Amino acid sequence: RRSRRRQHLRLPRCVEDVVVVPVVRRQRRSVLELRRALRHRHLCQPGRELGGRGVTIGLCIGRGHIRQSANPYSIDSVLRIVHTLILAPAGGFLLHSAAAIRNGRAFLFSGVSGAGKTTISRLAPPDVTLLTDEISYIRRDHEGYHACGTPFAGELARVGENCSAPIDCLFFLEHGWENRIEPLAKSEAIRRLMRNVLFFADDSDLVRCVFQSACEFVDRIPIQRLTFVPDSRAWSMIQ
Repeated sequence: RRSRRRQHLRLPRCVEDVVVVPVVRRQRRSVLELRRALRHRHLCQPGRELGGRGVTIGLCIGRGHIRQSANPYSIDSVLRIVHTLILAPAGGFLLHSAAAIRNGRAFLFSGVSGAGKTTISRLAPPDVTLLTDEISYIRRDHEGYHACGTPFAGELARVGENCSAPIDCLFFLEHGWENRIEPLAKSEAIRRLMRNVLFFADDSDLVRCVFQSACEFVDRIPIQRLTFVPDSRAWSMIQ
């Protein structure tokens, strides 16, 4: 049954290569070197490089080097930062939202902490494939926007499935006494979206890329308010 259900799913087109190498040196504490070999090209202007303490990322040549302490929480944070840098010039971004696939389409559920991202994920019926209950990976290509599974887990403490699907709709969650869906005005949609986009670099060019990406996303993807009662009936409206 599970294999039949996944026939409509697509694996991400570009799978990044990440190698974590433990390095033994004279320092007292162990260090991890994280080397990335990206398959993208022309992500930024030639010769441009983003750097920081223990971090060197040359987006134009698609290669980077990160030295990070051997701590799973630190590695998780580094991966979030690096992927925001990869996605920004390509029109994508990380979004503080849950994401799931149903009937071959991806649905995003965003909102402030406590809005119900983990709740809506936990209530998902068996025919739903969960991509994340915490941070959505939004990639843009010539076909539009796709949501991809991520290793970034929230309260469910479960990594997302390694697959992707075209994004059908973004819902901003609110608790209520009844289940209903309402459209959001474009200006309100952009404000809410920008509050939930993850970005960490102090780089004016990339900040402009992220803002432009958010505006273009709102132009192409329906943005709606989902008010829901925390039970499985909410999913009857998401098809």
